[in-house]
Amino acid sequence: MELTLGVTLAVLGAGFLHAGWNALLKSSTGGDALLDTASVVAGSSVCGLLVVPFLPLPARAAWPYAAASATIHFGYYLTLAQAYRTGDLSFAYPLMRGTAPLLVTLLGIAFLGELPTAMMALGIVLISLGIVSIAFVQRRAHPRSAAYWAFANAALIAFYTLIDGAGARASGNAVSYVSWLIFLEGIPFLLWVVARRGRPAIAYLRGNWLRGLVGGACSLAAYGIVLWAMTKAPVAAVSALRETSVLFAALLGSLWLKEGFGLFRIAGALSVVAGIATLKLG
Repeated sequence: MELTLGVTLAVLGAGFLHAGWNALLKSSTGGDALLDTASVVAGSSVCGLLVVPFLPLPARAAWPYAAASATIHFGYYLTLAQAYRTGDLSFAYPLMRGTAPLLVTLLGIAFLGELPTAMMALGIVLISLGIVSIAFVQRRAHPRSAAYWAFANAALIAFYTLIDGAGARASGNAVSYVSWLIFLEGIPFLLWVVARRGRPAIAYLRGNWLRGLVGGACSLAAYGIVLWAMTKAPVAAVSALRETSVLFAALLGSLWLKEGFGLFRIAGALSVVAGIATLKLG
């Protein structure tokens, strides 16, 4: 498997889509991370439901992977909400997404036998360090609990990434696999949110259906591209490239949400760019 230019550009595009729906969440006037996340999960499930009738079923060998991934995604959504409840989005999000590729690399070696070249490993490290540095743009103390939840979330990201990479390869059709997965995994989480928040949650989802649908479509497309790429290139390299979404989110935050970019983000951006170049050389 090789990280070609076409695959690289596709995954970078997926990173931009992922950043787009996160910026959409951050620009929400609701101010409730759990319900804003639920609106995107609902939107992605609806998009998945609209797509699956036109796709073949994934191969039987892929369904155990999908079931395991759906279970882990439930934990992912819970730890995501806790990380955002205890810490700022600008701190928790880069910390989660930046550490995940390093874990994916180690797990990929252990379970998939995908040993990265020295250049590829260096590229992954540079991308991860660049992303994590963005978490410390604001020079102030952050709650330890936010870091703990973020690291727990990163571990879950690593596990479901590895599982979905294997599942997409076993499915025979990555688009079909991700569409069924996104449709099915959202249901338990949404039921849990409604059980926890009751009628206000339903009213919130109804009132934000368009935002959720747009965000959900971006989420489904982004992850579909990533899983397709994992059938063409090493999982660890694709995972690292995907997390450039944090850099795109910082750029969108600066241009759209009028947030400062600053020296830390510039340094992080340069590290990410150097990592991408190193991945291609590897």
